[in-house]
Amino acid sequence: MNNTENNPNIPATKRPRHIVTGLGATACVAVLAVGAWWIFSDDPIRSTDDAYVGGQVVQLTAQVHGMVSRVLADNSDRVAAGAPLVEIDPADARIELAAAEAQLAQALRSVRGFNAGAQRYRADIEARQAELDRAQADLATRKTIAASGAVTAEEVRHAADAVRSAKAALQAARQMAAQALTQISGASVSAHPAVDAAAQRVRAAQLALLRGSVQAPVAGMVAQRSVQLGRRVQPGERLMSIVPLDRLWVDANFKEVQLKGVCPQQAATVTADVYGKSVVYHGHVEDIEAGTGAAFALLPAQNATGNWIKVVQRVPVRIRLERAELLSHPLRIGMSTRVSIDTSNCPAVGATARAAKVDDASALYAAQSAAADVHVRQLIDGSVANSSSIAAAAATVRNGTRGAAGAGGGAQ
Repeated sequence: MNNTENNPNIPATKRPRHIVTGLGATACVAVLAVGAWWIFSDDPIRSTDDAYVGGQVVQLTAQVHGMVSRVLADNSDRVAAGAPLVEIDPADARIELAAAEAQLAQALRSVRGFNAGAQRYRADIEARQAELDRAQADLATRKTIAASGAVTAEEVRHAADAVRSAKAALQAARQMAAQALTQISGASVSAHPAVDAAAQRVRAAQLALLRGSVQAPVAGMVAQRSVQLGRRVQPGERLMSIVPLDRLWVDANFKEVQLKGVCPQQAATVTADVYGKSVVYHGHVEDIEAGTGAAFALLPAQNATGNWIKVVQRVPVRIRLERAELLSHPLRIGMSTRVSIDTSNCPAVGATARAAKVDDASALYAAQSAAADVHVRQLIDGSVANSSSIAAAAATVRNGTRGAAGAGGGAQ
């Protein structure tokens, strides 16, 4: 007789296990059902947690050489566009500017001297022409009376020599005048090549002086500061970086099998690990990157071997975030996120219809260039005005001298 079934003292592990087996089978069926639904349902939501915050890292470099005299910002400081961040000792730039201004002043004086010389040569031509006319008249007179014996043949030869000398002097005066006109080239003082070359040197020196104050091209947070006080920097040397925190995006690395139906302008939601699920960022798909992460790696994978194993690749998809949400809940470059894209519809947006994104800091450098141009123009205009006043004073003196001479002649 078997006493196992009627004995209550037998342990539970000895009892039939059909209940446990049934529960296990039910769990397996549920897992298979969920897997089949996942495979065949084609859920339009594409999600991945292999996603990280990206952004611009604007490099701030020195444009001139010199010693760093002031550093006005450090890591984690927030700066506005155009704010001065690094000051380079301006002593060398000021010396160069002073030398260039002196060269410009000398060029202006030289060109004004060319103009005055051209006028003097014109007067010299008139004087030489008058001498030639007098010599020719004297020669003609002597030839007329030579037959009567009033003048000798030698005097006639001397008169002819005087005519030839006067002609040579007139020709020399004309050549000197032509040379002076060539120096002027028919241009104004400010447009003369010598003045323009000196003005460009002043412009370059003024720009070097202005660029000694290194300014922020964009607004953002300072990062990666490498410049130190007292360091001598060279043009192109990196000083620090600026990250515009209002222009961040997310690079979501989707498996290539997940990219079905993903296209630009689709709605996307992003949650960051730093805030958890309580903060949801809204954005849109900009586009799928041009290659997989492995293709753009420093050492791309080489699968041309006999033992080849297929590896599912991941392709970055850029998600542009809303600026207002970034300002209310700031992110940092490199933070981990989770991205979900709704692929239920694909907006019809052509490649040519997408607005071009341009990073533009030209206003800052254009302002410096305009300031240098104004400085050069002020120097030239001031020199021309000074020259005009000097010329007017000289004319007044000449007129006064002539009046005095006329009065003296009348008194005689």
